[in-house]
Amino acid sequence: MMELIRRVPGSATQSTTAEGAREWLVTNGLGGYASGTLSGSMTRRFHGVLIAALLAPLGRVVMLSHLSERLRLPGGRVIHLGDEGPAGPPRVARACHLAEFRLEAGLPVWRYEMDGFVLEKRLLLIHMQNTAHIGYHLLAGSGPVRLKVLPTLHMRPHDAPLSHPVEPPYAITAVGDRYEISAGPALPPLRLRLHAQGGAFTIQTRTFPEVIYQVERERGYDSQGDLYTPGYFRADLHPGGSATLVASTESWVTVGAISPEEAVAMERERRVRLLAGAGRVASEAPAAELCLAADQFIIAPIGRIKDAARARATGDDVRTVIAGYPWFTDWGRDTMISLEGLTLTTGRHPEAGYILRTFAHYVRDGLIPNLFPEGDQAGLYHTADATLWFFHAVDRYLTLTGDRETLRLILPTMEDIIAHHLRGTRFGIAVDPRDGLLRQGQEGFQLTWMDAKVGDWVVTPRRGKAVEINALFYNALRLLEGWVLEERGEAAARPLRDHALQAGRSFNARFFYPQGGYLYDVIDGEFGDDPSCRPNQIFALSLRHPVLDASRWETVLETVRQRLLTPLGLRSLAPGSPDYKARYFGDLRARDAAYHQGTVWAWLIGPFVDAWLRVHPAERAAGRGFLLGFLPHLNAGCIGSISEIFDAEAPYAQRGCIAQAWSVAEVLRAWARTST
Repeated sequence: MMELIRRVPGSATQSTTAEGAREWLVTNGLGGYASGTLSGSMTRRFHGVLIAALLAPLGRVVMLSHLSERLRLPGGRVIHLGDEGPAGPPRVARACHLAEFRLEAGLPVWRYEMDGFVLEKRLLLIHMQNTAHIGYHLLAGSGPVRLKVLPTLHMRPHDAPLSHPVEPPYAITAVGDRYEISAGPALPPLRLRLHAQGGAFTIQTRTFPEVIYQVERERGYDSQGDLYTPGYFRADLHPGGSATLVASTESWVTVGAISPEEAVAMERERRVRLLAGAGRVASEAPAAELCLAADQFIIAPIGRIKDAARARATGDDVRTVIAGYPWFTDWGRDTMISLEGLTLTTGRHPEAGYILRTFAHYVRDGLIPNLFPEGDQAGLYHTADATLWFFHAVDRYLTLTGDRETLRLILPTMEDIIAHHLRGTRFGIAVDPRDGLLRQGQEGFQLTWMDAKVGDWVVTPRRGKAVEINALFYNALRLLEGWVLEERGEAAARPLRDHALQAGRSFNARFFYPQGGYLYDVIDGEFGDDPSCRPNQIFALSLRHPVLDASRWETVLETVRQRLLTPLGLRSLAPGSPDYKARYFGDLRARDAAYHQGTVWAWLIGPFVDAWLRVHPAERAAGRGFLLGFLPHLNAGCIGSISEIFDAEAPYAQRGCIAQAWSVAEVLRAWARTST
């Protein structure tokens, strides 16, 4: 494996605003994770050293919030590593110099230098476990130093407010060098152990009241909460010596099965295999890093026990995709859009099959779930496009694998989906028999990917016949026609061909907006035809079966390039529109008002590159050029990953989720497509 190291100088780890701070992310393959700022400041309620993924109905739970770390040098001087956290600055301490933060094959390393001493801190999560290893290694210095680590915690559900109470009070149990912190019978205990020669723990309980989380305050959320510490660990480190704190919700037998040294070696080897499996795609550093970033979103959903039992009974396994960290769960739409980039581009074909077969099982009334709420085994189905993206994902999977058995297994389900769309299903989703186009919409629901909603206010309802819904529907009809033709013959495929021909004719007769040279966003809507210039039109020429006549490809593509393209994706609405918002900021209502009204979405760069290569197949270098703006971003936001959204105008500040599945997936996929 090539040496994958991404460095951030210590001087670049600070930010003038909490939301602009650089952050890091480590995941465990179950949906659990650890995340924080490079400086160590807790600014989000989702920051933590261990956010565990537990069985339903618990879901993800914040188990260990922060570590306050100090070094006492020979002579008595006390140095604090990074932000001092809720403990506050002791009189004799002063800030330690963070010389560098880096990712080594995607894993975070902090390097501190002071008075001739060099200490590195590393963090990893054991794959498929809720176990964190935090290692401290004294690389240089004259004489031993005393390391003191004070854990603070607020055990609460992942989505719970910071003011969430904990009843009954925390209880501490100690057996030898093993310690358990319990918050009552509903949660597993947090198990802590320090691996260090001569290490010890001092019980010194304390509550830090009303700790402020600045990003939550900036975003208009509940931003204060109490933190508790059971005491502190300490160990003396000699040059070349190490100490590792292990935090886990697993049994002591599981925790003890892997030593700190083995944990590091195993995780490194796992990452080597991931890159080897990606093959040529991982031969370039940015793409190799994105392959490792992609791994963070592919999970085995520990809470869905029935899924796992059913899959394993048939010799399968269960996988899904976390839409974004820190707050999203798995969403059907995001999963289907991300599937090619996360799994197929990276050589993880079996997992793609697991995902598709799992979602096929969940089809109800011709729809796949829009999302699975935190800690819930049942999906919500309020989406008009996720099911149509399912056809796209199946096509990409079959093209790369030739897996006809999976096709035969899910083909009846896909036929049933189209049948439901033709006769009508939930949320007003139905084909208009007059023109063969697909309409959708129900009061109070946001059914397309532009799904912002605040209370009862659906910001972009788009009820009617939306442009990308019909592009996807036409594509699905054509794909199903081809599969049915191969499996069942001409007579069975003919009705699908007829529906596709009718939809295609109507689309080209109705959707082109001649005054603007682009496509209507919605026709036959509540207020007539909507000429808003949005990126949704790009799917009319980017999909496997483009519904738009070839004579209009270049005109539409050029309009999107001129009005919507930015260095970090496509704007969701063109400047000059009455509803256009240049910045995504403020409280929830203000942010959601801007979410799809100008805000740049990184994932849309993938379909744009597809459309570019369809119109300009010889201009791959230009296609690659549209992706270069993401390279500096890998050293901003969440280091080594790609944010969900960006402001619509320069400097295109990153916003939303710090790491988004479809952002990583589509940039990686487009990078692979534009390789020479």
